[in-house]
Amino acid sequence: MSKDSQPQFVTIAVLDNVIEAQLIGSILDQRGISHRLRSYYDTAYDGLFQMQKGWGKLYASNSHRQEVLQVIEDVRSMDFLNENDNNNNDITNKLNTQKGGYVMTETYTGNSAGFEKALRIGRPPNVVKCFPNSRALIVSGKFIDRAMLAKGGAIAIAANGRNIFVIRGALQAAQRANAALIIEIAKSEGGANAYCAVNYWNMARIVDACCNELGITIPVAIHADHYGLKSDKDVEAAKIEIPSLFEAGITSIAIDASHMTDDKNLLANLELSPFIPEWAGLETEIGEIKGKEGLSTVEEAMFLIQGLNAHDIFPDWIALNNGTTHGIEASGTGIQVDLTTRIHDALKSYKVSGAQHGTSGNSSDRLREIASKTRSTKANVATALQMISWGLEVNDYGNAQLDGQGNFIKVKDEGVSETLWSEMVAYAQAQGWKSGDYKKLNLPFENKLLGQSSAIKLRMAKRVEDFIYNMLVNVLNAKDTAPLAVQAILDAGSYDAGPKAGRIEDPARWATEQIIERAAAIQSDKGPEGDFED
Repeated sequence: MSKDSQPQFVTIAVLDNVIEAQLIGSILDQRGISHRLRSYYDTAYDGLFQMQKGWGKLYASNSHRQEVLQVIEDVRSMDFLNENDNNNNDITNKLNTQKGGYVMTETYTGNSAGFEKALRIGRPPNVVKCFPNSRALIVSGKFIDRAMLAKGGAIAIAANGRNIFVIRGALQAAQRANAALIIEIAKSEGGANAYCAVNYWNMARIVDACCNELGITIPVAIHADHYGLKSDKDVEAAKIEIPSLFEAGITSIAIDASHMTDDKNLLANLELSPFIPEWAGLETEIGEIKGKEGLSTVEEAMFLIQGLNAHDIFPDWIALNNGTTHGIEASGTGIQVDLTTRIHDALKSYKVSGAQHGTSGNSSDRLREIASKTRSTKANVATALQMISWGLEVNDYGNAQLDGQGNFIKVKDEGVSETLWSEMVAYAQAQGWKSGDYKKLNLPFENKLLGQSSAIKLRMAKRVEDFIYNMLVNVLNAKDTAPLAVQAILDAGSYDAGPKAGRIEDPARWATEQIIERAAAIQSDKGPEGDFED
């Protein structure tokens, strides 16, 4: 709602902080009082104006001035919100009983004092350096993992931010669900030779700006997914590039040397460890994601995790090839839950969680199984979110639907405009692209997507929001995990959650020569060669 379209709106008050803004906005929504919140946050000045002027302004009709001012006074009263309010229920009860029957929407993540302290101590040094005046709670991926473990049977969505509409929708969905969140992008999507405008080096800045603009208070990790390595040359280049990612605000990384042999996979992880901050979330991977081909084994997983453990490296997640694929799933085989469970159980002593890749193409029921039966705490969602933001018809499996001629089905008045979609299809056809190549439209159409009307851009993000909200609440059991992540920060007293495990393996048995010898004895099928990246 713009100020121009609501000329009757006048400035009622300046609000102190994002928590106050959310509480007051929620109460006014419940009362049916039209209003507008405008943040002073400016990306170019990284929140400088908020330090000088307050969080932002509240606009409403002059006829509601007294009622709105009374709500503000109630929210600010000392007996209404204080450090003794330890959780959402304390605050909700006060809203319902003490202050005239206010009812909160699902947007508040915890008590104000807890959030403020988490904001003060929980942001890693690189994030503080990048965004010194920000009120976005960007944290290590370790805390997202810990929140899911604390709830049990819960998985965080790792939303691939191929465009800003996916990022905005994911943040708003997580805020509604009160869920901790990961925003990520893979090397093929956002690396040096990528097909998206969102990339490793601007993703944190985009997320930070969106959080401040939208009043997002849930903890968010910024994850460099699938940092792919295929050769010794790639490993050397990574020693320069990986530090630059953290300088740009990345808080978690997946070292993916699964394209290499088992010994080189482990050795690459060891060689790059000094270039990754100890506080950062860490994911490692075995078995390139190839569907039913080249399935991962217990032996491969144990080799990688034991070798890392011997060198005091304790990954938060391990990704497997457990039967799924990137992009559009055509086989229908999907994730093999029993295989995943066997591997996770074998790794129990090492306290490594699972990262589930390729969720698009798997039904909600199968994803619920992954949440309840395995040790997974992270689920990557990429292709489905891109297609949803564009306005394509997507089924319960996250697959974009095709018509009888093999063309994507565009839902009228959803996602991008019909005119722009026709242009995107024509461009793809001119390039000779098949359905799986439509992801390459992201980069050439970035500016045209941003140049659409506000109404269209809002509906793009809203469509993503609704899809992710359902996934968080009804599929992955991630609802109300945000306060658990905040509590983990408070318990750690730091931006560093520390390792979940200690050293079990003897380093003397895992020198380079022993690693090569052990790997040679592993019996496994790596599957066919080909491009399986995303």
